[in-house]
Amino acid sequence: MLKSRHAHRWGGFASLLAMLLAEPLRAEDDLFEQPPVSYSSTAPHDAVARLEERLASGAVKFTGDDLDILRQLLKALEVPEASQMVVFSKTSFQIALIHPGNPRAIYFSDTCYVGWVPGGLMEIASIDPQLGPVFYHFDPHAQGTVKPRFTREQDCLRCHGGAFVRDIPAVFSRSIATARSGQPIYSLGSTVVDDATPFAERWGGWFVTGAGPVKHRGNVLGREQDDRLVTDLDFGGSLAELPASAGPQRFPVPTSDVVALLVFEHQCAMQNALTRAALQCRRILQYQQNLQRDLKETITDVPTYDSARRVFDAAAQDVLDHLLFMEEAPLPPGAVATRGPFARQYEASGPRTKDGHSLRELDLKQRVFRLRCSPLIGSDYFQQLPPPLKQRVATRLRRVLETPDSEPRYAYLGASERAQIRTILAETGIGISQP
Repeated sequence: MLKSRHAHRWGGFASLLAMLLAEPLRAEDDLFEQPPVSYSSTAPHDAVARLEERLASGAVKFTGDDLDILRQLLKALEVPEASQMVVFSKTSFQIALIHPGNPRAIYFSDTCYVGWVPGGLMEIASIDPQLGPVFYHFDPHAQGTVKPRFTREQDCLRCHGGAFVRDIPAVFSRSIATARSGQPIYSLGSTVVDDATPFAERWGGWFVTGAGPVKHRGNVLGREQDDRLVTDLDFGGSLAELPASAGPQRFPVPTSDVVALLVFEHQCAMQNALTRAALQCRRILQYQQNLQRDLKETITDVPTYDSARRVFDAAAQDVLDHLLFMEEAPLPPGAVATRGPFARQYEASGPRTKDGHSLRELDLKQRVFRLRCSPLIGSDYFQQLPPPLKQRVATRLRRVLETPDSEPRYAYLGASERAQIRTILAETGIGISQP
C-alpha cells in the first residue's frame, strides 16, 4: 500500500482551496499548471538553464564517451560523483534499459539531481526557486550531430507531478519489491521514502553499500508468493561495493552509498515541503488579491483574510516540522558501517561557524544529522519563499530556539541542541533574520 505521512496534514488544505477557487477545476487539471504558477509555460531560471546558456555560447563543451560526458555534466552542475546511488528497479521512463545488470545511477547536490542508465539518456531535475523541481533530459549520443540541448521533460510529471506525491512537482524515491528482471512487484505495494520511513522499509529496488548488518530492503531480488516477497537472489545486506554483475566499472564510483541515500531522502522531503507550501501560499494570495480587486479593496501582498492566514500558518508549520525533523525515524544501532567520500565531502561544504561547526555535520548513529535543523534552511529555495510565509517560519523558529515553552510541539529539542542551532544560524547568517 502506498504510504505518505503528508496526506493527513494537507487534506484540509485541499478542501479549503477548493472552496476558495473562483472557478471549479476539472479533475485532470493540476493546480500548479494554473496561475500564478503556470508551471509548464513558465521559463525556469535554474542551474540547467544557466548551463544551457554556457553550452550555447561555447563556454562549456561536452566531449568523449557517455561516462566522460556524465562526469563533465556533474562537474558543470556542481554535483559530486561521490553522491552516487544506484537503483535496479524499472522505475524510470527508461524502463527498457534498466535491470540489475544495467542499473540506473542517481547523483545529487542541494539544487540538482542527475540520473543516468548506461546506454540511455541523462535525466536532470533542477530546483528553480519559483517553480520547484524542473525536469529535463539530455542525450549524450547527440554530440557532434546536433547542438547540445537540455530538453524540458513533461512526461516526468506523470509520476513526479502527482502520482506519488500529490498536487506538486516533486522529487522522491520509492522502496518497492523487485523481481529478478528488475520489474517492480506492484502487488506487494510501494513506499514513498522520506526521513520518517523506518529504516527496515527503505531501499527496495536499490543497491546499498556501506550499511551495517541491519535489516533493510536493499540489495534483494525476489518473487511474490502468498502475498509476500520470496527472495530469489540476495546480494547481501552489507555490500561494500556494487556487485560485479552490476558492472561497477561503468560508473564514476563503485558504490551506492547508504549515507548519500539517507541525506537524499531527507532533502527530497524537505524540498517537497517547501514546494507545497510556496505554491499553495502563492495561489491563496492570488485568490485574495483577485477578491480584493473585485470588491475594490486595497490590494495587499500579505494574507489579510482569515482563510488566507490559515493557509499561510499551516504551511509554515509544515515547513517547520520538516526543518526540525519532527517525524524523523531513528537509525537502528549499526545502521551505517562506514563514512565514505560522500560523507566527508558533504560535511566539508556549506557555511561554518568560527569554531568549525555546521548544520551539515552528520551523526549517523541515532539519526542522520548531528543537529536537527535542516541544512536546506540556507538554500536559495528556502530564502526565496513568499515573504509572508518565510516570515512566519522565521518567527516560529526563533520561538522554538529562544522560548521553547511557547512551542511544546518541538520539546524533543534539548537546550544544548537549541543553543548550538542558534549559534550556527547567527554566525553563518542563514535561515532567519532578526525581527
